[in-house]
Amino acid sequence: MISDIKYIDTFGFKVFSDNLNKIKLESRIKLLNTISPNSYGISTKDASFAESLKKSDYLVLDGVYFALASIFLQRRNIQKNQGPDVFYHFMDRINTSKGKVFFLGSKESTLVKIKERVKKDYPNIEIDYYSPPFKEEFSDEDNRKMIEVINNFNPDILFVGMTCPKQEKWSFQHKENLDTKLICCIGAVFDWYAGNQKEISPIWWKLRLAWVIRIIHRPEILGRLSNVMIFFKDLLLVFLRIKKITNNLNVI
Repeated sequence: MISDIKYIDTFGFKVFSDNLNKIKLESRIKLLNTISPNSYGISTKDASFAESLKKSDYLVLDGVYFALASIFLQRRNIQKNQGPDVFYHFMDRINTSKGKVFFLGSKESTLVKIKERVKKDYPNIEIDYYSPPFKEEFSDEDNRKMIEVINNFNPDILFVGMTCPKQEKWSFQHKENLDTKLICCIGAVFDWYAGNQKEISPIWWKLRLAWVIRIIHRPEILGRLSNVMIFFKDLLLVFLRIKKITNNLNVI
C-alpha cells in the first residue's frame, strides 16, 4: 500500500481515511470494499467475508455510523467515502482519462439503463457489463464466464454489485485472475444510478440520515437490524472495557 495514505485501525479493521485521489490506478490490481455496522455484524458470523474486508487494499467508510468506533475509542473520525462517493469519483477520473469501466451484477434491464445513462453523463467512457445468474453460489463455469467477459474487455475499473457479502467474497476470491486496475464493490449504487431507486438527496447524507430515507424506499433493509445491533453491542462492551480488541484486530 502507498505509505502516504492515511488509514485508521479501528474495531478490527484498517479503514481508509483519506482523499480518493490518493488511490492510484496502477498495473497491479487493487480491491476496494466498504465497511458499515451491517457488514461488521455479518463479518462476526462469516470468516471468509471478514477476511475479504480485512485484506482489502482499500476499505472505505460506507455510512457514518461505523466511525463511531474510532470516535468513541480513539477520539479520531474517519473520512467518509460512501458507495456513491466512490462511484462518481472514479467515473469522473475515467471519463477524463478516456478509459473503460465494467459493471458486474444486477439484472440485464438495470445494466442496460446504466449503459444508456453513462453514454450521456460520461461520453468518454467505454462501458460493458455482464449479468451473472441469480443463485446462492456460483458454479465453476459461472465464475469462468464472468472472468472471461471481464478480461476480454480489460477495463480500468470493475464495479461489482451483487449485494453484501456475496460481492466482496467473490471479488476477493477472484481478484488475482482479473485484468483490471481496481475492483469496487458498490452494491446499491447500481439501482440508484439506473433509476430503479430514487437517489438520496445530498442533504440527507450531510445530516447523516440517509439510512432513514433508504429504509423508507426499501423497508426490507430492516432485516439487517440484527447485524447492525451486533456492532453497537460490541462497541458498548469495548467502550466499557468488558470486551477488548486484540493485536490482530479481533474483538473478543
